[in-house]
Amino acid sequence: MKLAPFLRTLCLGMLLACCPAWAASKILVWGDSLSAGYGLRPQEAWPVLLEQKIGMAKLPYEVVNGSISGETTAGGLSRLPAALQTHKPAIVIIELGANDGLRGLPVKAMSANLQGMIDASRQAGAKILLIGMRMPPNYGPSYTSAFEGTYRNLAKANRTRLVPFLMQGFADRPDHFQQDGIHPVAAAQPLIVDTVWQELRPLLR
Repeated sequence: MKLAPFLRTLCLGMLLACCPAWAASKILVWGDSLSAGYGLRPQEAWPVLLEQKIGMAKLPYEVVNGSISGETTAGGLSRLPAALQTHKPAIVIIELGANDGLRGLPVKAMSANLQGMIDASRQAGAKILLIGMRMPPNYGPSYTSAFEGTYRNLAKANRTRLVPFLMQGFADRPDHFQQDGIHPVAAAQPLIVDTVWQELRPLLR
């Protein structure tokens, strides 16, 4: 009888070794400085807070943040295949396009790059959550409308879940942004998590 706890532990270890599905699945956050935590302490960025929220919900996922400040959709597309092979994520959260917009790059090219990332993620067996962005009105109604509509059109065409706007609910609050007026402060990160969680939660087992 004294060996029973040891035997249970041994059997559980053997099951985990033989059944990789029991291990935590990975969620790959694929974004730019808005997800990389620009201007924040590492533990303040929303992907870190997201992993904490997942842990509190006792769901078998870990978050891998592959975001890079300054990243464009072209850069994200070129880097993604290696990341998919390395991490083998169950879910890919694509948060890219803001830098394309700020540089005034063609919306059609951005759309094609995002589509390429969606295709690559699906071919790797991952589910996709697409996160949309918006451009300031000074970019003109034609460009801003086409830019915002790109995310909606891609989500509809690919039947993926969509967060229409990463900074939903606080974009008009200057106190929620750093001095550059672009990057959210630490106090805004939990709000981002709440916004992302609404669309991510249905994808989690």
